[in-house]
This record gives sequence, structure tokens and C-alpha cells, in this order.
Amino acid sequence: MTDSPNTSVVRNEDAERYELILDGAQTGEAETDHAVAGFAAFHESETHIAFTHTEIDDAYQGQGLGLRLAEAALADAVARDLTIIPLCPYMARYLERHEIEGARIEWPNRAPRAPQA
Repeated sequence: MTDSPNTSVVRNEDAERYELILDGAQTGEAETDHAVAGFAAFHESETHIAFTHTEIDDAYQGQGLGLRLAEAALADAVARDLTIIPLCPYMARYLERHEIEGARIEWPNRAPRAPQA
């Protein structure tokens, strides 16, 4: 794998998850066009998106890829005008530590929070 891989996050509707894609990643001995380095699973209704699990492959740990994945997935949820329900501990911690403009968050076992400025 290169030191600074090009990454993108894509929404996989069929699998109900956002996938973090590394372009030009190495898997074992061979270099591939791309690899799925991690994902954020979700369940969505007309008005809400519940993030249920976030995972980065062990081979790609420690590179800040979880942050990139969370940032892109949550930004897309805001752009789709969905209320975010962070059931996944990683997404909950991310939302507690980072302000996301326009985000409506419905915390499990807490009162709903208004959009962030």
C-alpha cells in the first residue's frame, strides 16, 4: 500500500453501508485497482438513518481511515436531510467530538438534538 492512498467513500445501497475504497491498494503480493478498507453499516427510513456498525480492516488500522469514513457518511446523511441515530459506538464518539453543520442527531436514550450551526 502507498503511504498516502487515494480514498473515496461510496454508498452501497444493496449492502446498506458506506464503503471506504482505497485506490491502488496492495493486497498481499499484488496491487489491485481498489480495495474496500472499511465500512459503516446503516438502516434507513424516509426520515432517519441509524448507523449500526463501523469497521476498518485490520490491514488498514492506524491511518485515520475511520475518521474519513465517518466524516463522509455523516455528511451524506446530512445532505439527504436525514436525522442521524448513532447506534454504533464509533459514530457516537465521532459525533460527540466533531461538529457537523446541519446535523440532526437523535441520541439513543437521550432527547433529540437540534441541528448544529
